[in-house]
Amino acid sequence: MRQNKRHIPLLAITMGDPAGIGPEIAAKTFARKAIYKLCKPLLIGHTASMQAALKYTGLKLNLNTNSNISEARFMPGTIDILEMETLHAKVIEPGKISVPAGDIAFQAVRTAIELAMCKKVDGTVTGPIHKKALNQAGHHFSGHTEIYAHYTNTKKYAMLLVDENIRVIHVTTHVSLRRACELVKKDRVLEVIQLINDGLIKLGIRDPKIGVAGLNPHSGDGGLFGTEDINEIRPAVEEAKTMGIIVDGPIPADTLFAMAKGRKYDGCVAMYHDQGHIPFKLLGFDWDEKKRRMKSVRGVNITLGLPIVRTSVDHGTAFEIAGKGVASPDALLQAIQYAVQLVN
Repeated sequence: MRQNKRHIPLLAITMGDPAGIGPEIAAKTFARKAIYKLCKPLLIGHTASMQAALKYTGLKLNLNTNSNISEARFMPGTIDILEMETLHAKVIEPGKISVPAGDIAFQAVRTAIELAMCKKVDGTVTGPIHKKALNQAGHHFSGHTEIYAHYTNTKKYAMLLVDENIRVIHVTTHVSLRRACELVKKDRVLEVIQLINDGLIKLGIRDPKIGVAGLNPHSGDGGLFGTEDINEIRPAVEEAKTMGIIVDGPIPADTLFAMAKGRKYDGCVAMYHDQGHIPFKLLGFDWDEKKRRMKSVRGVNITLGLPIVRTSVDHGTAFEIAGKGVASPDALLQAIQYAVQLVN
Protein backbone atom coordinates (compact mmCIF):
# COMPACT_ATOMS: atom_id res chain seq x y z
CA MET A 1 0.00 0.00 0.00
CA ARG A 2 1.34 3.44 -0.94
CA GLN A 3 2.13 5.68 2.04
CA ASN A 4 0.86 9.25 2.16
CA LYS A 5 3.49 11.92 1.63
CA ARG A 6 4.41 13.90 4.73
CA HIS A 7 2.32 17.04 5.05
CA ILE A 8 4.39 20.19 4.55
CA PRO A 9 2.47 22.95 6.35
CA LEU A 10 1.99 26.46 5.01
CA LEU A 11 3.15 28.93 7.66
CA ALA A 12 2.39 32.65 7.85
CA ILE A 13 5.55 34.30 9.21
CA THR A 14 5.24 37.94 10.26
CA MET A 15 8.17 40.28 9.78
CA GLY A 16 7.71 42.04 13.11
CA ASP A 17 8.54 45.72 13.47
CA PRO A 18 10.29 46.69 10.19
CA ALA A 19 12.53 49.12 12.11
CA GLY A 20 13.96 46.28 14.18
CA ILE A 21 15.88 43.13 13.34
CA GLY A 22 12.77 41.35 12.04
CA PRO A 23 13.51 41.90 8.32
CA GLU A 24 17.12 40.76 8.78
CA ILE A 25 16.37 37.53 10.66
CA ALA A 26 13.60 36.80 8.15
CA ALA A 27 16.04 37.20 5.25
CA LYS A 28 18.64 34.98 6.92
CA THR A 29 15.99 32.35 7.66
CA PHE A 30 14.51 32.28 4.16
CA ALA A 31 18.04 32.00 2.76
CA ARG A 32 18.30 28.48 4.25
CA LYS A 33 17.11 25.84 1.78
CA ALA A 34 16.34 23.44 4.62
CA ILE A 35 13.39 25.62 5.66
CA TYR A 36 11.56 24.65 2.46
CA LYS A 37 11.79 20.97 3.40
CA LEU A 38 10.00 21.77 6.66
CA CYS A 39 7.28 24.13 5.46
CA LYS A 40 5.93 26.49 2.85
CA PRO A 41 6.99 29.84 4.35
CA LEU A 42 4.97 32.96 3.55
CA LEU A 43 6.36 36.24 4.89
CA ILE A 44 3.81 38.89 5.83
CA GLY A 45 5.24 42.37 5.95
CA HIS A 46 6.82 45.25 4.08
CA THR A 47 8.62 44.76 0.77
CA ALA A 48 10.70 47.94 1.01
CA SER A 49 12.09 46.85 4.38
CA MET A 50 13.00 43.44 2.98
CA GLN A 51 14.78 45.06 0.04
CA ALA A 52 16.84 47.08 2.51
CA ALA A 53 17.58 43.97 4.59
CA LEU A 54 18.89 42.10 1.55
CA LYS A 55 21.26 44.99 0.83
CA TYR A 56 22.82 45.22 4.29
CA THR A 57 23.04 41.44 4.71
CA GLY A 58 24.43 40.87 1.22
CA LEU A 59 22.02 37.99 0.61
CA LYS A 60 21.18 37.23 -3.01
CA LEU A 61 17.48 36.38 -2.81
CA ASN A 62 14.53 37.23 -5.02
CA LEU A 63 11.44 38.94 -3.64
CA ASN A 64 8.06 37.75 -4.88
CA THR A 65 5.59 40.34 -3.60
CA ASN A 66 1.96 39.32 -3.89
CA SER A 67 -1.49 40.15 -2.61
CA ASN A 68 -2.79 36.57 -2.58
CA ILE A 69 -1.38 33.30 -1.27
CA SER A 70 -2.07 31.64 -4.61
CA GLU A 71 0.70 33.79 -6.14
CA ALA A 72 3.37 32.38 -3.80
CA ARG A 73 6.03 30.09 -5.29
CA PHE A 74 7.60 28.54 -2.17
CA MET A 75 10.93 28.02 -3.90
CA PRO A 76 14.40 28.21 -2.31
CA GLY A 77 16.10 31.47 -3.27
CA THR A 78 12.81 33.38 -3.28
CA ILE A 79 11.05 35.17 -0.43
CA ASP A 80 7.28 35.18 -0.93
CA ILE A 81 5.89 38.34 0.67
CA LEU A 82 2.26 39.07 1.36
CA GLU A 83 2.46 42.86 1.27
CA MET A 84 0.72 44.96 3.88
CA GLU A 85 -1.47 47.49 2.08
CA THR A 86 -0.74 50.54 4.19
CA LEU A 87 -0.46 54.23 3.44
CA HIS A 88 2.91 54.53 5.13
CA ALA A 89 6.23 55.65 3.68
CA LYS A 90 8.18 53.15 1.63
CA VAL A 91 11.31 53.62 3.71
CA ILE A 92 11.35 52.67 7.41
CA GLU A 93 14.47 53.85 9.22
CA PRO A 94 16.13 51.03 11.23
CA GLY A 95 16.44 51.53 14.97
CA LYS A 96 13.76 54.22 15.27
CA ILE A 97 10.38 53.95 16.98
CA SER A 98 7.72 55.14 14.55
CA VAL A 99 3.97 55.04 13.96
CA PRO A 100 4.33 53.57 10.44
CA ALA A 101 6.53 50.73 11.72
CA GLY A 102 4.17 49.97 14.59
CA ASP A 103 1.17 49.92 12.27
CA ILE A 104 2.84 47.67 9.69
CA ALA A 105 3.80 45.22 12.44
CA PHE A 106 0.26 45.16 13.80
CA GLN A 107 -1.41 44.73 10.42
CA ALA A 108 0.88 41.80 9.65
CA VAL A 109 -0.05 40.02 12.88
CA ARG A 110 -3.76 40.59 12.39
CA THR A 111 -3.52 39.29 8.81
CA ALA A 112 -1.70 36.15 9.95
CA ILE A 113 -4.39 35.46 12.54
CA GLU A 114 -7.17 35.95 9.98
CA LEU A 115 -5.47 33.58 7.53
CA ALA A 116 -5.10 30.91 10.21
CA MET A 117 -8.65 31.30 11.49
CA CYS A 118 -9.93 30.89 7.92
CA LYS A 119 -7.63 27.86 7.53
CA LYS A 120 -5.79 29.41 4.60
CA VAL A 121 -2.54 28.74 6.45
CA ASP A 122 -1.72 25.89 8.83
CA GLY A 123 0.03 27.94 11.48
CA THR A 124 1.63 31.28 12.32
CA VAL A 125 5.10 32.39 13.42
CA THR A 126 5.75 35.94 14.63
CA GLY A 127 8.80 38.18 14.48
CA PRO A 128 9.55 40.73 17.23
CA ILE A 129 7.35 43.81 17.65
CA HIS A 130 7.97 47.01 19.61
CA LYS A 131 5.19 47.64 22.12
CA LYS A 132 5.65 51.41 22.24
CA ALA A 133 5.50 51.71 18.44
CA LEU A 134 2.44 49.47 18.45
CA ASN A 135 0.62 51.67 20.94
CA GLN A 136 1.71 54.92 19.30
CA ALA A 137 0.11 53.58 16.11
CA GLY A 138 -3.19 53.31 17.98
CA HIS A 139 -3.17 49.57 18.67
CA HIS A 140 -3.46 49.31 22.43
CA PHE A 141 -2.19 45.85 23.26
CA SER A 142 0.60 44.89 25.63
CA GLY A 143 2.02 42.26 23.29
CA HIS A 144 1.52 39.53 20.71
CA THR A 145 -0.21 37.19 23.13
CA GLU A 146 -2.94 39.69 23.90
CA ILE A 147 -3.48 40.44 20.19
CA TYR A 148 -3.93 36.76 19.45
CA ALA A 149 -6.29 36.27 22.39
CA HIS A 150 -8.41 39.23 21.27
CA TYR A 151 -8.75 38.28 17.60
CA THR A 152 -9.34 34.58 18.31
CA ASN A 153 -11.74 35.34 21.19
CA THR A 154 -9.67 33.20 23.55
CA LYS A 155 -10.22 33.61 27.30
CA LYS A 156 -7.85 31.01 28.74
CA TYR A 157 -4.32 31.27 27.40
CA ALA A 158 -0.67 31.56 28.44
CA MET A 159 2.79 31.84 26.93
CA LEU A 160 5.10 28.83 27.00
CA LEU A 161 8.84 29.44 26.54
CA VAL A 162 10.74 26.50 25.05
CA ASP A 163 14.44 25.81 24.47
CA GLU A 164 15.60 22.20 24.47
CA ASN A 165 14.68 20.72 27.88
CA ILE A 166 13.70 24.02 29.53
CA ARG A 167 9.99 24.85 29.21
CA VAL A 168 8.43 27.69 31.19
CA ILE A 169 4.84 28.95 31.35
CA HIS A 170 3.64 32.08 33.16
CA VAL A 171 0.67 32.76 35.41
CA THR A 172 1.01 36.51 34.68
CA THR A 173 3.03 38.33 32.03
CA HIS A 174 2.79 41.94 30.89
CA VAL A 175 1.64 43.63 34.08
CA SER A 176 3.45 45.48 36.86
CA LEU A 177 5.07 43.39 39.56
CA ARG A 178 2.62 44.76 42.12
CA ARG A 179 -0.32 43.78 39.90
CA ALA A 180 1.21 40.35 39.19
CA CYS A 181 1.16 39.50 42.90
CA GLU A 182 -2.53 40.41 43.04
CA LEU A 183 -3.30 38.15 40.08
CA VAL A 184 -1.76 34.99 41.56
CA LYS A 185 -5.01 33.23 42.43
CA LYS A 186 -5.83 29.54 42.76
CA ASP A 187 -8.07 29.33 39.70
CA ARG A 188 -5.51 31.00 37.41
CA VAL A 189 -2.63 28.87 38.73
CA LEU A 190 -4.68 25.71 38.17
CA GLU A 191 -5.63 26.87 34.67
CA VAL A 192 -1.97 27.40 33.76
CA ILE A 193 -0.93 24.02 35.17
CA GLN A 194 -3.54 22.41 32.92
CA LEU A 195 -2.36 24.44 29.91
CA ILE A 196 1.27 23.42 30.27
CA ASN A 197 0.34 19.79 30.88
CA ASP A 198 -1.69 19.72 27.66
CA GLY A 199 1.00 21.68 25.78
CA LEU A 200 3.80 19.32 26.80
CA ILE A 201 1.74 16.33 25.68
CA LYS A 202 1.24 18.02 22.28
CA LEU A 203 5.01 18.42 22.08
CA GLY A 204 5.36 14.67 22.46
CA ILE A 205 6.14 14.35 26.18
CA ARG A 206 4.22 11.50 27.78
CA ASP A 207 3.20 11.91 31.44
CA PRO A 208 5.00 15.25 31.84
CA LYS A 209 6.37 16.22 35.25
CA ILE A 210 5.63 19.83 36.20
CA GLY A 211 7.22 22.03 38.86
CA VAL A 212 5.34 25.09 40.12
CA ALA A 213 7.35 28.04 41.42
CA GLY A 214 6.47 29.83 44.63
CA LEU A 215 5.72 33.55 44.49
CA ASN A 216 7.62 34.67 47.57
CA PRO A 217 11.21 33.98 48.71
CA HIS A 218 11.48 30.37 49.93
CA SER A 219 7.84 29.92 48.80
CA GLY A 220 6.79 32.11 51.72
CA ASP A 221 8.68 30.07 54.33
CA GLY A 222 5.51 28.84 55.99
CA GLY A 223 3.79 32.23 55.80
CA LEU A 224 6.71 34.23 57.16
CA PHE A 225 7.21 36.07 53.83
CA GLY A 226 3.66 36.11 52.54
CA THR A 227 0.63 33.84 52.38
CA GLU A 228 0.02 33.52 48.61
CA ASP A 229 1.99 30.28 48.41
CA ILE A 230 -0.14 28.69 51.13
CA ASN A 231 -3.53 30.13 50.21
CA GLU A 232 -3.41 30.22 46.40
CA ILE A 233 -0.60 28.17 44.85
CA ARG A 234 -0.59 25.02 47.00
CA PRO A 235 -4.37 24.44 46.71
CA ALA A 236 -4.07 24.74 42.91
CA VAL A 237 -1.27 22.16 42.87
CA GLU A 238 -3.23 19.75 45.06
CA GLU A 239 -6.33 20.04 42.85
CA ALA A 240 -4.21 19.44 39.73
CA LYS A 241 -2.96 16.23 41.31
CA THR A 242 -6.55 14.99 41.69
CA MET A 243 -6.89 15.44 37.90
CA GLY A 244 -4.03 13.02 37.31
CA ILE A 245 -1.41 15.69 36.56
CA ILE A 246 2.11 14.95 37.85
CA VAL A 247 2.99 18.21 39.60
CA ASP A 248 4.98 19.51 42.57
CA GLY A 249 4.88 22.87 44.29
CA PRO A 250 5.16 25.51 45.32
CA ILE A 251 8.93 25.15 44.94
CA PRO A 252 11.31 28.05 45.68
CA ALA A 253 12.03 29.62 42.31
CA ASP A 254 15.77 29.87 42.96
CA THR A 255 16.04 26.07 42.89
CA LEU A 256 13.17 25.05 40.59
CA PHE A 257 14.86 26.06 37.35
CA ALA A 258 18.13 24.40 38.27
CA MET A 259 16.22 21.16 38.81
CA ALA A 260 14.42 21.60 35.49
CA LYS A 261 17.76 22.07 33.74
CA GLY A 262 18.78 18.74 35.25
CA ARG A 263 15.57 17.19 33.81
CA LYS A 264 13.78 16.64 37.11
CA TYR A 265 10.86 18.55 35.57
CA ASP A 266 9.64 18.69 31.97
CA GLY A 267 8.03 22.08 32.51
CA CYS A 268 7.94 24.92 35.03
CA VAL A 269 5.14 27.28 36.05
CA ALA A 270 6.42 30.79 36.82
CA MET A 271 4.26 33.29 38.69
CA TYR A 272 5.36 36.44 36.87
CA HIS A 273 7.23 37.59 33.76
CA ASP A 274 10.82 37.95 34.94
CA GLN A 275 10.68 34.98 37.30
CA GLY A 276 10.45 32.77 34.23
CA HIS A 277 12.21 34.86 31.60
CA ILE A 278 15.46 35.49 33.47
CA PRO A 279 16.52 31.82 33.94
CA PHE A 280 15.24 30.97 30.47
CA LYS A 281 17.26 33.67 28.74
CA LEU A 282 20.30 32.98 30.90
CA LEU A 283 20.47 29.60 29.21
CA GLY A 284 19.42 30.63 25.70
CA PHE A 285 21.21 33.95 25.14
CA ASP A 286 24.94 33.97 24.39
CA TRP A 287 26.72 37.32 24.91
CA ASP A 288 29.94 37.99 22.96
CA GLU A 289 32.08 40.17 25.22
CA LYS A 290 34.61 41.05 22.52
CA LYS A 291 32.01 42.22 20.00
CA ARG A 292 29.74 43.63 22.74
CA ARG A 293 26.59 42.03 21.35
CA MET A 294 24.60 38.81 21.47
CA LYS A 295 26.30 36.07 19.49
CA SER A 296 23.23 33.86 19.53
CA VAL A 297 19.71 34.11 20.89
CA ARG A 298 17.65 30.97 21.29
CA GLY A 299 14.20 30.39 22.66
CA VAL A 300 10.66 30.09 21.36
CA ASN A 301 7.41 31.50 22.70
CA ILE A 302 4.36 29.28 22.11
CA THR A 303 0.90 30.61 22.96
CA LEU A 304 -1.14 27.82 24.53
CA GLY A 305 -4.94 27.77 24.59
CA LEU A 306 -5.47 29.28 21.12
CA PRO A 307 -7.56 27.63 18.38
CA ILE A 308 -4.61 28.17 15.99
CA VAL A 309 -0.87 27.49 16.13
CA ARG A 310 1.27 30.45 17.10
CA THR A 311 4.98 30.36 17.87
CA SER A 312 7.35 33.29 18.13
CA VAL A 313 10.92 34.34 18.75
CA ASP A 314 11.49 35.12 22.41
CA HIS A 315 13.56 38.24 21.91
CA GLY A 316 12.87 41.86 21.12
CA THR A 317 13.39 44.17 18.17
CA ALA A 318 17.04 44.90 19.15
CA PHE A 319 16.95 48.42 17.72
CA GLU A 320 20.58 48.93 18.76
CA ILE A 321 21.78 46.51 16.06
CA ALA A 322 18.97 46.92 13.51
CA GLY A 323 20.27 47.49 9.99
CA LYS A 324 23.79 46.29 10.79
CA GLY A 325 23.51 42.74 9.49
CA VAL A 326 24.70 41.07 12.71
CA ALA A 327 21.43 39.71 14.16
CA SER A 328 21.05 35.99 14.90
CA PRO A 329 18.17 34.11 13.20
CA ASP A 330 18.44 31.14 15.60
CA ALA A 331 15.22 31.84 17.51
CA LEU A 332 13.17 32.33 14.33
CA LEU A 333 14.47 29.03 12.96
CA GLN A 334 13.47 27.35 16.22
CA ALA A 335 10.03 28.98 16.13
CA ILE A 336 9.40 27.60 12.65
CA GLN A 337 10.50 24.12 13.71
CA TYR A 338 8.14 24.16 16.69
CA ALA A 339 5.26 25.48 14.57
CA VAL A 340 5.73 22.58 12.15
CA GLN A 341 5.82 20.12 15.07
CA LEU A 342 2.60 21.52 16.54
CA VAL A 343 0.80 21.56 13.19
CA ASN A 344 1.72 17.95 12.51
